Amino acid sequence: MFIPNQKVINFLKEAELLKKTSMTMRDIFTLTMKRNEKQIAVEYINDKGKSKKYRYSKVRSNAYSIASNLSNLLIQEKKNAPIVLKMPNNHHWGEFFWAILMSGYKPLLIDAKTNFEGTINLIHQSKAIAIISDDMNSYDVMKFTSQDLINGSHHFSFTPNWENEVIFCSSGTTGDVKLMVFNGKNICEQICCSIDMGNQSNDIMYPKSMGKIKNLAMIPFHHIFGFVAVFLWYSYYGKTLVFPASNKPSDIQSICQKNKVTHVFSVPLFWDSLAQNVQRKFALMDQDKQKLLDNMIGFNTGKITKDEAGMGGSNLAKRKVQKMLLGDKVKYCISGGGFLSNETQTFLNGIGYNLYNGFGMTEIGVTSVELASDVETRLKGAIGMPFHGVEYKIDHINELGEGELKVKSPTIHTREIINSIERETQLDKDGFFATGDIATKDRTGRYYLKGRIKDVIINSDGENIYPDELEHYFKGLNHVDNLCVVGISSNSSNEQKIVLVLEVNNSIKDEELKEVLTKAKEISHNLPHKAVISNIYLSKKKLPLTTSLKVKRYLVKKGIENKSEDFLLSNQKKVNKSFEGFDNAMLAEIFKIVRTIFSEVLILPEFKIDDNAHWVNDLGGDSMSYVEMLTKLQDIFAITFPEEKLGQMSCVNDFVYEIATIQRDNNK
Repeated sequence: MFIPNQKVINFLKEAELLKKTSMTMRDIFTLTMKRNEKQIAVEYINDKGKSKKYRYSKVRSNAYSIASNLSNLLIQEKKNAPIVLKMPNNHHWGEFFWAILMSGYKPLLIDAKTNFEGTINLIHQSKAIAIISDDMNSYDVMKFTSQDLINGSHHFSFTPNWENEVIFCSSGTTGDVKLMVFNGKNICEQICCSIDMGNQSNDIMYPKSMGKIKNLAMIPFHHIFGFVAVFLWYSYYGKTLVFPASNKPSDIQSICQKNKVTHVFSVPLFWDSLAQNVQRKFALMDQDKQKLLDNMIGFNTGKITKDEAGMGGSNLAKRKVQKMLLGDKVKYCISGGGFLSNETQTFLNGIGYNLYNGFGMTEIGVTSVELASDVETRLKGAIGMPFHGVEYKIDHINELGEGELKVKSPTIHTREIINSIERETQLDKDGFFATGDIATKDRTGRYYLKGRIKDVIINSDGENIYPDELEHYFKGLNHVDNLCVVGISSNSSNEQKIVLVLEVNNSIKDEELKEVLTKAKEISHNLPHKAVISNIYLSKKKLPLTTSLKVKRYLVKKGIENKSEDFLLSNQKKVNKSFEGFDNAMLAEIFKIVRTIFSEVLILPEFKIDDNAHWVNDLGGDSMSYVEMLTKLQDIFAITFPEEKLGQMSCVNDFVYEIATIQRDNNK
């Protein structure tokens, strides 16, 4: 039974200090730095591989210095205009963010991996007057690198001229860019959302007297999840942000263990990868150790007693497993930004990492997280109850209790910019924002997400089918690089056919393709009648992906409905990729190296890595390990993969073909 700790309750209520101010961005900075000046703000790995750290007092002085340099460089520029901040997470990111505001400009936060054309588009749509980035591109506005601003001369006569708005960007359902503008009050209210958390949890946030909190700064801060749940909340309360040297799994594992990270917030892909990592390691061990792991999961999820678990129920066994991963100091984990399977949530809670679901959107901020301390409630997969000051309602509820989740909150953005046109935030007459998510609510007041409205498939019986849930059943198909489930409109205005789209290996043999289709049909027939697949399509090209390696379903759906030649019914033949024209000896050497790198990064023996096996679906990799593999291959072959190919190459054959092509072109 959960017993609230009064120290935690009082500590979290310190967010109320903001209510006594004008609730501006300046007030957040002032309170954060004044209250926490002696606390350790950041820990990071320097260029020499050494662990470093410094206090909030240093963050404050660095921000002033950078703001002074920036103001001097932009002395002729118009104030209150946006400045693009295109930087990956690092210990200076917050200093750049505050310096832009302090200099009188609006930070426009964008992904550091945004390509050149995308960056130009964002600059033009926002009417930004400068960009801060370490990329190699030149833009048609002033550009400053991190070193330009850090190493510039500080002017002690500098007086802050605070701006009070922050801009985030998001992709709409049609792929159009949308910019969301938040003011200081919106951001202050986001901090105030934490006021009541102490009534439900003693672990998500607590005072220094109860132990250290070190939050892994892995989720990009340009994303609302990373900005709010890591950067904003944990800075305001004076906690330490720990920055890995990179997002390679080995670097994340190393810094979590060495720096004793206590809080880890990430996306489902990361948690899926972590679970698979443990499972693979134990699969190579003897049956006794595998049984120990099973017993540990059973005990920690309340399925068996401590006596039945034996050594699996001991803290010693749990610590040994955790030391193989993120260390044994992790107390609180949150998954956000997508569908988290029950298998992954059960597994990670089973090895002692308390993993919770959260909910938020770029347009509304972070508005809820499951806070229940008992594992039985956690494993139900709820996104919790709305935070302090936030109201949820479910609109147009059907007989199953499902409907669209709408949110009323002071954290909702004030206005938005689409295609350079500015407009007010779109709310209903009662002030609610339509999230586009289907949700249900239980008797305890907890909310559960089912899927996105735009992705929901309506079958012949008028029932809602959720692609995320269906796709999970087909993830284990061999020779399949990627897949997705979409609803294709039929002659009826409401009915949709459930379609499975498979991206199979280019070199797949006829008998292998037949095996894939037979297995897919077998899986489909074992699904509930309402979810049986109507058609299976083969994709001639790589399925379109987001930067987090999710399939863009709306593009696939549009392609099939428009009868694009990129999608073939499963009784049609897919054209195979050919290595004709390449030197065989060169190919053999490249194949050998690529297979070795795949094996090292994925912790799999080489004989288990088929040349057509998909990095995610067949081999269990993720976007983080994908980056590690890319980096190693580029270093070994002294090449740079074209940006448009990243995420499209998914198997050994893909990488060998691309490397061979680059080497051939370079030798011309």
